[in-house]
Amino acid sequence: MTLTKKLAAEFIGTFWLVLGGCGSAVLAAAFPDVGIGLLGVSLAFGLTVLTMAFAIGHISGCHLNPAVSVGLWSGGRFPASELGSYIAAQVAGGLAGAAILYVIASGQAGFDVTAGFASNGYGEHSPGGYSLIAALVTEIVMTFMFLIIILGATDKRAPVGFAPIAIGLGLTLIHLISIPVTNTSVNPARSTGVAIFQGDWALSQLWLFWVAPIVGAILAGVIYKWFETEEKA
Repeated sequence: MTLTKKLAAEFIGTFWLVLGGCGSAVLAAAFPDVGIGLLGVSLAFGLTVLTMAFAIGHISGCHLNPAVSVGLWSGGRFPASELGSYIAAQVAGGLAGAAILYVIASGQAGFDVTAGFASNGYGEHSPGGYSLIAALVTEIVMTFMFLIIILGATDKRAPVGFAPIAIGLGLTLIHLISIPVTNTSVNPARSTGVAIFQGDWALSQLWLFWVAPIVGAILAGVIYKWFETEEKA
């Protein structure tokens, strides 16, 4: 598979993740009387990854997330030569997804993008008012566990064909835990896409949603690589 096709797949997949996941939060979470709520948004994010893993996993590996690409690299599963290109395609896809979401959401009277637009935040911009430290720890640990799930489910020793299900459900669980803390990122491309449109505080706090997921991903890659090391007799 050519790099161009891989990058196109990553763009489309990340576009879907942001449109599907953030779209569920912006358009449907609190819709009058029949809003899907936290559970629905969590499931929506998981479903975007699950569906794309089956759709493009065989093309690009379905990373959809700079932290995933970095974690796979640190775990010895992904070449450094393609890392920058993958991240650029993911961020571009996230921006495209956020742009389409903005066009749709702004079609409703009274829409206010500065209200949040599914952006990630801490302190006064955390859904539950959680501190910077709480947000930092949450994003590191949640991304760490997400990469452990990905690395384990795609291990050649794991049952074949079930990885998308484990990864999608893993992301759903992560959102169920951490939406109240940071609105759940574990994905710098997802955070960047909506932050660009929200502007203001989302951009000023965006650094955390790059640093923490990447730190968690690198740690997971290193540790899972140790799991893969064969013990010498």
